[in-house]
Amino acid sequence: MASRDFLLPDLGEGLEDAEVVAWHVAVGQAVCVDDPLLEVETAKANVEIPSPFTGTVVALHAEPGARVAVGAPLVTMDVAGADASPAAPAGRGRAPARPLVGYGPSEGAAGATRGARVGGARTSPSPAPPAARVLATPPARRRARELGIDLATVPGSGPDGAITTTDLDRMVGGATPAADEPPTVGKRVPVRGVRRVVAERLAESRRIIPDASSWVDCDATELLSLRSAINDRHRDADVTPLALVMRACVAGLGRFPALNARYHDDSLEIEYLDAVHLGFAAQTDRGLVVPVIHDAHARTTLELAAELRRLAGAAREGSISPRELAGSTFTVSNYGAFGVDGGVAIINHPDAAILGVGRFTERPWVVDGTLAIRTVVQLSLSFDHRIMDGGDAGGFLRFVADCVEEPATLVAEL
Repeated sequence: MASRDFLLPDLGEGLEDAEVVAWHVAVGQAVCVDDPLLEVETAKANVEIPSPFTGTVVALHAEPGARVAVGAPLVTMDVAGADASPAAPAGRGRAPARPLVGYGPSEGAAGATRGARVGGARTSPSPAPPAARVLATPPARRRARELGIDLATVPGSGPDGAITTTDLDRMVGGATPAADEPPTVGKRVPVRGVRRVVAERLAESRRIIPDASSWVDCDATELLSLRSAINDRHRDADVTPLALVMRACVAGLGRFPALNARYHDDSLEIEYLDAVHLGFAAQTDRGLVVPVIHDAHARTTLELAAELRRLAGAAREGSISPRELAGSTFTVSNYGAFGVDGGVAIINHPDAAILGVGRFTERPWVVDGTLAIRTVVQLSLSFDHRIMDGGDAGGFLRFVADCVEEPATLVAEL
């Protein structure tokens, strides 16, 4: 037997650390290659990390809630055989035998033969081929442990048949676990996970970006008529008003490239980007996340609407991948989902701007000199004043508003 440290691997997307959410093993426990060791949370998503070794856990190097840097020890194990060979220097870990299991990717077959369990203890590995591990999102695994449900008995409805929390709720008759206790006056609660990431990112944005804001009320009656016509013609489509506003944003970014740009502090340069990667703020049980519709400029309205629907569902279910939460160049925040008329959003750094969309609501509106009841929505724009002045920002916002009020303007851009 030899001791091996397993270090926190590079989780991709430029991430430098991760927060330990929960351990799936304890000191003294025997594990095999690909057994889940722990779940961590990064700035992008939750990731379940499997064991690269077969052996016995000797030490856990971080408590739940602790942040661990990439390359720092996670767990020490006593390993034997091939796992104990000097493939890596003493005290150094090695990459897992297969891609990490996070939100979204398929787990695939196990990377080495697993041992069998007899009376709660694991025997020596068997030469028989291993059974495929049940595919489930980390939140679903945590929920299953809380409810005492064997995941092998649950049909999955997520990507590649992955089990989601919705599948578990459906299995137990729609029951959901008790919500976290509401905040108590005088009680201090650690800021962790997504809430800590959101706090850091928003503070960074306000600290770095000299932002300014503009807003406008729009008559969206004709836009809703266009939406109904599209959905009537394409029975399998579910184009939302937000999807049409986002489509107008894509067209507007083509006309006003300053809003699809980056400000580089180190070189004092403005980079105007070719591709439009459209982010949208989504509220989930984990907190606020920003899924990204990559290459939105190359998608049709129906494709953009379908991707919006898919990513929003994946974010709620916890099945979204880190890549799908990275790389936005412009962001849309849908205040209307909370039943409010509007607001001023904080820019999603390093984006150049963010558009806020309020609720669609009926109001008195003057049409051709006559008072009428129309469906109205407020659009607000926060923009980086280092990159653009009011002319570009106002021109973009007015263009999007024109697309909302006169959908023929939008159709001409398709």
